Amino acid sequence: MKTWHEEIPCPLNEPLTAEIFTEHAVVFDIETTGFSPAHTNLYMIGCVSRKGDTLKVDQFFAEETIEEKLLLLSFINHIEPFDTVISFNGTGFDIPYLKAKCSLLGVKERLSAYTHIDLYKVVSQLKNLLKTENCKQKSIEQFLGIRRDDTQNGGDLIDVYKNYLKKPNKEALFLLRQHNYDDIVGLPSLLPILAYERILRGNYCVASIEGIETMSQNKEQRKELQITLTNDYPAPRRVSCGNALYYLSIYKDKTQINVKLYDGELKFFFKDYKNYYYLPKEDAAVHKSLSTYVDKKYREPAVPQNCYTKKKALFVPQYREVMKPKFVENYKDKLTYFELTEDFTESDVMLRRYVKQVFETLFDKNANKRKD
Repeated sequence: MKTWHEEIPCPLNEPLTAEIFTEHAVVFDIETTGFSPAHTNLYMIGCVSRKGDTLKVDQFFAEETIEEKLLLLSFINHIEPFDTVISFNGTGFDIPYLKAKCSLLGVKERLSAYTHIDLYKVVSQLKNLLKTENCKQKSIEQFLGIRRDDTQNGGDLIDVYKNYLKKPNKEALFLLRQHNYDDIVGLPSLLPILAYERILRGNYCVASIEGIETMSQNKEQRKELQITLTNDYPAPRRVSCGNALYYLSIYKDKTQINVKLYDGELKFFFKDYKNYYYLPKEDAAVHKSLSTYVDKKYREPAVPQNCYTKKKALFVPQYREVMKPKFVENYKDKLTYFELTEDFTESDVMLRRYVKQVFETLFDKNANKRKD
């Protein structure tokens, strides 16, 4: 079995990277000849850790398939001092593969005991925001402007390794090592991408809220609510997304949300419709206790669809209930509104609750289903 150890300067001074990639964490990546642990070979594992301002790079390579067990033991022993493992799709592939391979070869492991940070798992939830071609590591590197020397992918190298087993040579060994090397050395530089996830999880302060007027694509003026947040972690690149009601922009230390307001008349429906009369002439419902002086010919028992009162105001849309009372345009509408008041604009709790439902609407698949 071949091993390589290298120490290089650590240029990772970004706050979130320093917080996550501590001296107690290790980055790792594996190389295999396929997906099935029982029918394929594990031939390389690379690790990167840090000590102060130095990156320590270690790679373990099986020159023969019979060295798989030794490769696993070397890796298990190497990561023993750490408590956190960082990977790209490690929880989806690398860890299950390693656990299965250890079981097959009789190697004791405690991989489940570590704290796992899987960048792929986070990135795949942010695809709508990042707008990358796919969620592969190279795509995220391109998004962040990170250059790598390796041009191969794991699939390309399967035949390279199989040919190496038959006829070892320096060129093949270089390609195999370089691909793994660039993956593990480049992975810590991807950690700033987690800033977007941290922001969406609530790591921000509400900086300001104001009403503005904008011009729609149809050249019509519309009123919007602009909520500005100060991010706890700087976002590495400007990103934006939205739907018919919300527009979200994140860049560096600022997140901005523009909300399309409803300026007009909406309906509030009473739930206990059996206690109301509907007045067709007024197109509104009135409680039976207040209908004593209404002529019977001008009233009728209310039904769920007409048991409402109407109000003209400036309203804020909500896909999930944040504020009450809730107003709608029509009885069966899932999209509701609440009146824009100081109770909302001056409450940090309500504003954070509202921002959370905006994030859920834009990025939570279940929220989108509820919206539809």
